[in-house]
Amino acid sequence: MALQTRRSLLIGGAAFFSFGLVTRGEAHAHKHHSKPLSSKKTSVSEGIKTTPTTRSDISATTPIGPLETIARWACVLDNESGAVLLDKHAHEAMPPSSLTKMMTAYVTFGMLRVGRLRLDQMLPVSEHAYHVGGSSMFLNLGQYVSVRDLIQGMIIQSGNDACIVLAEGIAGSEENFVALMNETAKKMGLKTSHFMNATGLPAENHYMSAYDVAYLALRLIHDFPEYYHFFSEKEFTFNKITQENRNTLVVKGLADGLKTGHTNAGGFGLCASSLRDGKRVIVAINGLPSASARISEGERLLQWAFVHFETAVIVRKGDIVDQAAVWMGSATSVPLIAAEGFKILLPHGWQKNTHMTLDYAAPLPAPLFAGEKVGQLTVTLPDNRFVYIPVVVEKTIPELGFLGRVARRLHFE
Repeated sequence: MALQTRRSLLIGGAAFFSFGLVTRGEAHAHKHHSKPLSSKKTSVSEGIKTTPTTRSDISATTPIGPLETIARWACVLDNESGAVLLDKHAHEAMPPSSLTKMMTAYVTFGMLRVGRLRLDQMLPVSEHAYHVGGSSMFLNLGQYVSVRDLIQGMIIQSGNDACIVLAEGIAGSEENFVALMNETAKKMGLKTSHFMNATGLPAENHYMSAYDVAYLALRLIHDFPEYYHFFSEKEFTFNKITQENRNTLVVKGLADGLKTGHTNAGGFGLCASSLRDGKRVIVAINGLPSASARISEGERLLQWAFVHFETAVIVRKGDIVDQAAVWMGSATSVPLIAAEGFKILLPHGWQKNTHMTLDYAAPLPAPLFAGEKVGQLTVTLPDNRFVYIPVVVEKTIPELGFLGRVARRLHFE
């Protein structure tokens, strides 16, 4: 009978902070979701009305103590693991304004990926697109525009007209496209997001949370690296009109994406991502009093994260974690390796208390095949949550033939 083997492994890890860590059990970190804090959220029926406790003078929560921010809503994510580094009403519904266009871009990129859309494809400007109002890339009625130009107009110039043309070109109507947005949000696990349009123009029951905005940014970065460069472009010229990227952090070279937004109800918002010294951080803030405030606060929170956190490598993909005994195989043991790596941003000095256990049934019966999952590593967190990492066999071990099995049994006896 196989025995359950559990080994405690010493690693140079750290005590993880008690909120926002993803529960890992799939192949890619970006597929996991951070566990929300217990902050009160609004229901769908409440639309985008925030709770009475949503105040801009309340400090944000971080693993190293409270942090003041003038943002009404704020979330800072570690791009690698999805861990929440800062939370201020991060799971409450808020008016997302043009941050909505990140989801419009995500759906558009998905259509490009599967071949239902091409960058050089020409789409017509409808009456609806021409008259939509708000920020614009200045399309002409009846004009045909390439998908590439429309993406640039949507992301760099925040063109509402570009969003409508893309939505109608992909789904036939903005209404049908919005259904795709909501379906995508549900599949992605965005629990506090609901869309009523493709632009972010004010609408009842149109909302996102700061966490959902930040996580959507993470998914854009991980899922569509071939299109992420659009968010980094500093200006775009169309119809002989040049407009600068509205994300000043991108223009200043302090971030490589993603989007800004503004409505009277939601204030000024921003989602920015930056990569420094191998560390990528995502900041989502909203409810700021001015365009300059959102830029200065976005820059400050990015800098705060880079200064106070460091990368902790818990395990690397392919690391040998044990030598497992093999029953009736051509070899008596086989190396077990981590099927994926895991690293996370942690506060400086926290790399000392994390521990990891390895579980598998021993001995492993032959035949065994390279890459076959036989167990898992469990990283235990201080708040009794865990990170699960699959463990697989490093190489194939054939089963012994009849004579080999007899000889092996005699040897054991």
